[in-house]
Amino acid sequence: MPPPLATRRVMGKTCATPREDEFMSRSTALVILAAGQGTRMNSDLPKVLHKLAGAPVLAHAMRAGAQIEPDRTIVVTGHEAEQVEQAVREFDEAAICVRQTEQLGTGHAVAQALPALEGFSGRVIILYGDTPLVRPETLQALADNPAEIAITGFHAADPRRYGRLITSDRGLERIVEFKDAKDEERAISLCNGGMMAVSYPLLAELLAEMKNDNAAGEYYLTDLVSLARARGAQAAVVMCKEDEVLGVDTRSQLARAEALFQARARAEALENGVTLTAPETVFFAFDTVIGRDAIVGPNVVFGSGVTVESGAEIRAFCHLEGCHISRGATVGPFARLRPGAELAEDVHVGNFVEIKNAILDEGVKVGHLSYLGDAHVGEHTNIGAGTITCNYDGVMKHRTEIGARAFIGSDTMLVAPVRIGAGAFTATGSVITQDVPAEALAIARARQENKPGFATRLVEKLKKAKAARAARRELN
Repeated sequence: MPPPLATRRVMGKTCATPREDEFMSRSTALVILAAGQGTRMNSDLPKVLHKLAGAPVLAHAMRAGAQIEPDRTIVVTGHEAEQVEQAVREFDEAAICVRQTEQLGTGHAVAQALPALEGFSGRVIILYGDTPLVRPETLQALADNPAEIAITGFHAADPRRYGRLITSDRGLERIVEFKDAKDEERAISLCNGGMMAVSYPLLAELLAEMKNDNAAGEYYLTDLVSLARARGAQAAVVMCKEDEVLGVDTRSQLARAEALFQARARAEALENGVTLTAPETVFFAFDTVIGRDAIVGPNVVFGSGVTVESGAEIRAFCHLEGCHISRGATVGPFARLRPGAELAEDVHVGNFVEIKNAILDEGVKVGHLSYLGDAHVGEHTNIGAGTITCNYDGVMKHRTEIGARAFIGSDTMLVAPVRIGAGAFTATGSVITQDVPAEALAIARARQENKPGFATRLVEKLKKAKAARAARRELN
């Protein structure tokens, strides 16, 4: 039986000193700070839940952290904690949420994570939930740095509002905020990126020493550097790009982060062998996957959950979300694919076509002005213009099954649930309410009747009625 853990008090909380044999020293834990309200967003929604590329800002930070494969992920919540914690669970069910009930500074926020770090003996990476553009490579560099504490640093185009990193030949000495910096310190261009890595249990020991004797009465995470150096610990700087430390505190910063994300995503797509004919007009989601030699035309918008295989083509003015497009398929122009749309190889979806929760097998053609929802279309079937699967009865959704090599005539209404057999035809303008056997022709429309001379008599009647109304208006 292992010996009991020793405990210490840190900012009013009891935490354990971990046993050295519990974890290997190379293990990593992630602490993400997401407790702030973000009053400058002027919103009822917590700032970390505002959408960037179709996903909450917090999800971007969590995804970057997940790519370094931490042993545990801890998210510190506070303002509207239940909403934030729900978003955390949707992204990572295994993540641990702890709450900062009082907003007493970033150091205090990290201290709330200490109980969840009990039994851990490795590297703790601290980042911010409102910093969505951090790269996994930067977090990995923090994790791999041999110094006992490492801080991200960058050279800013306009450094006036950033804290400065004061270094010497021994490494990082301290962090000074701009408002507290002397003139010679303000002349330093190396700025504080905020994210850091600290060996545990050193982190718990430094937090126990932290004071809040400042004007704001808060515990500042930046004080960890000077506290670590005072006890002889080594501190280092890990360089990153300025856009990685952009915090989203205002709507304008959110828009700026969106622009930076899109620029990065477009550059990566081009580098990976995707053709973007007008890159500046294409908008990606945070999880868009596109294979090499795919072609994306102008003004295409990707929602979340889209995968496009190599060699597919997305033509201009399409909107895609939650769908899969296979090799050789063509989509658009002016098409919309909604969640559950599955396009097999060499499928063609043309202009003003909408597909939702439907599987289109190899070689299916849906050329114009059609809606296919809750359906399965067999291989090499042709769907005529204006075809609609009438899938909703006002209460429930119903499914349409169309067999292979069928031909659906233009303006066919398929009233689900209904099955069209393989090789069957439907006549143009039909309303199909019953199953159609394989290789049968279904005609479901009123018989045409021609009345000679009726059109002329009808027009004369309407003209007389119009003249009579005009005369009554004059009398009144």
